[in-house]
Amino acid sequence: MNPFVLQFPDLDPVAVTVFGRPIYWYAVMYLLAFAMAYGLMRLRLHHEPYRSITKPSRWTPEIVDDILFYSILGVLLGGRLGYCFFYEPAHYLANPLEIITGFGKGMSFHGGVVGVVLALVILARVKGRPFLQLGDFLVPAIPLGLAAGRMGNFINGELWGRPAPEGLPWAMIFPTGGDIPRHPSQIYQALLEGVLLFVILWLYARKPRLRGQVAGAFLLGYGVLRFIGEFFREPDAHLGFLSLGMSMGQWLCVPMILAGAGLLLWARRARIDDREEPSGEDAELVPDGDDASVPEDAADATPDDDAAVGSASAEPREGEAELPDQR
Repeated sequence: MNPFVLQFPDLDPVAVTVFGRPIYWYAVMYLLAFAMAYGLMRLRLHHEPYRSITKPSRWTPEIVDDILFYSILGVLLGGRLGYCFFYEPAHYLANPLEIITGFGKGMSFHGGVVGVVLALVILARVKGRPFLQLGDFLVPAIPLGLAAGRMGNFINGELWGRPAPEGLPWAMIFPTGGDIPRHPSQIYQALLEGVLLFVILWLYARKPRLRGQVAGAFLLGYGVLRFIGEFFREPDAHLGFLSLGMSMGQWLCVPMILAGAGLLLWARRARIDDREEPSGEDAELVPDGDDASVPEDAADATPDDDAAVGSASAEPREGEAELPDQR
């Protein structure tokens, strides 16, 4: 047995008490996640294609406010319903009131994704903007929030990993995991689907991309990284391993991976450049070529350069815009 096995630190899950009511670290992590998403989306306003879009109107901080509000509703409602019906459907169908009375005691990321997608569909109709344009804008701001959520899981001492091999120097004994040294899988997932995915997605989205590419990259990237992380995480006790020896989390990642790959393929075929808002026969398409991203020389073109840019810009621009547990 590894004599240097780590003991779970004595962390109080309650961050602060306000008027006699405890505020848990997990709730604080949710607030931190939303705050980081808001700040990152404000930065996204200065990135292409959003700084140059003028139709149906320019992108402004008010749009960020709307996206954040709708996304919070999608995360909370979708995350709760997803946990109830993905992980414990029999219990909650027999006790439907516990869906509400137990709100916050179980949240599912995959349910949150469904909730945010539906929320963005509604917002797209309200604002008259393409749904995928909103999705491409939002998703680079998500991963750091996921990392915060996983750290909330770690502070709560929940969702720990599978038994670790003997000699693993960072193996840890969790209070509710028995006397078995385990992988601190919450930290693995915070680094994989949080920090690593953020770096990849943020750098990828910094260059102009075809509509749907950034959202597709998020779905594919999260699905693959979460699938890998699940190999180190103990499956839910009441579910165990499912078909093919996969956990519920891995099975829920399969449609995400397929949807992400399909969206990337669609984006490559549709070749819609959102810097010039597509509209009927006047839709601006990216010139054919092997590179799926928008040519950077077209992004820097001015009205005097139209002849040099050629098909990359059909007409001069109008100007630059101002600038609970988580499954």
